[in-house]
Amino acid sequence: MIKLYDYELSGNCYKVRLFLSILGLAYETVPVEFYPRREHKGEAFLDINPLGQLPALADGEFTLRDAQAILVYLARRYDASEQWYPCDDAERAGEVQMWLAFADSLTGSLSAARLHDLFFFQFDAPACRARSHELLRILDDHLWAQEEQGFSYLCRAQHPTVADLACFPYVALSDEGGVSLAEYAAVRRWTDRVKRLPGFVVMAGVFPTSPALPAVPAL
Repeated sequence: MIKLYDYELSGNCYKVRLFLSILGLAYETVPVEFYPRREHKGEAFLDINPLGQLPALADGEFTLRDAQAILVYLARRYDASEQWYPCDDAERAGEVQMWLAFADSLTGSLSAARLHDLFFFQFDAPACRARSHELLRILDDHLWAQEEQGFSYLCRAQHPTVADLACFPYVALSDEGGVSLAEYAAVRRWTDRVKRLPGFVVMAGVFPTSPALPAVPAL
């Protein structure tokens, strides 16, 4: 049985829960209180992840830390279609890794602004928000260009990848850090597409999208 060391309000934990749901995998949740008790810095959890960071995942005797690494592991271990991490295509695999690194940048900006506002972390919130808007502009420009070429997700494929799931949570939670998506139409369309994926689940602050409207027949 897969065991996920999880905090309900963590975007990084959520992306793993989301992928587990999309893959239809059963798992056990081990709650680790991030705030206010900071159990992720306690001795018991440090035995699992000495970096004191959430999430961590145990699959049998194998234990892994880092949300992006966990997404890659789950894709390679459990996705028989090999669409979520297309490692047999060098260009697509490179794109996935590029956007996984971008997800870390979102954690250092959008997530940091959210940690400041919700959990009272002593970050430079204006600097985090300014950096968030820089990254969102890059993301929006890229997604607009992708749409122009007939692609719906981050990589040049018709199917989403783990890169989309890695970048999605803190973008979807951006308003909790005082960052609006109003100026980023392509980003909003992309978040709506992610929310329509089979197996999509919500978390606090991430809401389901409205049902797709039926096509209007031509007159």
